[in-house]
Amino acid sequence: MLTRIDHVMICVPSLEQGIDAYTRIGFNIYPGGAHPGKGTHNAIAFHGEDYLELMSVSDRAEYLAARAAADNAGPSLLDFLAAGGGFRYVVVQSDDLAAEVVTMRQRGVDVSDPAPGARRPPGGQDLRWKAAVLGERNPLPVFFIQHLTPLAERRAQVPRAGQHPNGVLRIDRAYIAVPDVTASAEIYARVLGMPVPKIQRGSVIKADMAVFDIGPTGLTVAQPAEAGPAAEALSRRGPGPFQVLYRASSMDAAARWMADHGVPPPVRGVRNTGEQAMLVGPEHACGAYIGFAGPA
Repeated sequence: MLTRIDHVMICVPSLEQGIDAYTRIGFNIYPGGAHPGKGTHNAIAFHGEDYLELMSVSDRAEYLAARAAADNAGPSLLDFLAAGGGFRYVVVQSDDLAAEVVTMRQRGVDVSDPAPGARRPPGGQDLRWKAAVLGERNPLPVFFIQHLTPLAERRAQVPRAGQHPNGVLRIDRAYIAVPDVTASAEIYARVLGMPVPKIQRGSVIKADMAVFDIGPTGLTVAQPAEAGPAAEALSRRGPGPFQVLYRASSMDAAARWMADHGVPPPVRGVRNTGEQAMLVGPEHACGAYIGFAGPA
């Protein structure tokens, strides 16, 4: 079954600059290592059981060769980075990916077989997983993962897992901008194997949205209802992921850290739940909106 949002992938032209930006926002984020034979490398900020991934190209020739060998005709990471980068994928965790693929196909979903993946951390052992991606008939910015390396071993590969200066505890929601929330909710429901949620108004992102609850996390498709973050993101980059909302222990502490590290005060708002929230804009977060919700 699908258990939670495993991580979000934010793609950056320069990994060093991405690490600097997210350190200023208050994440303990570290070089994560290379993907052997893929021409890419990343940085990781672990929370509880999920994490933030910054991804970039480390070797252009190797990346292009890997795409050619895989006969990959889908969107190129190089093209995405040339357009400025940003939030590219929401990655959903499964506890039995092979079975998940079978049931997806029974629902008519175009999805690949699970394929092996690996990352070689600096000075550490290879971390392994298997992943399944959606095909051309279901071109959604989501893919699915089952980790083969235990969580404790993966967390041990970074100097500090969690305990972020901004108080982030876990991913709460990831938001995907769409032009038609009703039609998109039906597509995502079929892919995820979940009922179609009722449409509600997101008062901070200024959008009509459908929230798919996956374990303690929510995957949200959002259609702009007025000028605001969802409309700005859809206009700037077209349909796709645009915001990560984090559950945090103290928004004031996060804001103080950012102020001390050159990040302007985040925009404050009230969610449709009545809860306070604040939002760091894409100009300070490598093309993504980064939200915080929790006690002051």
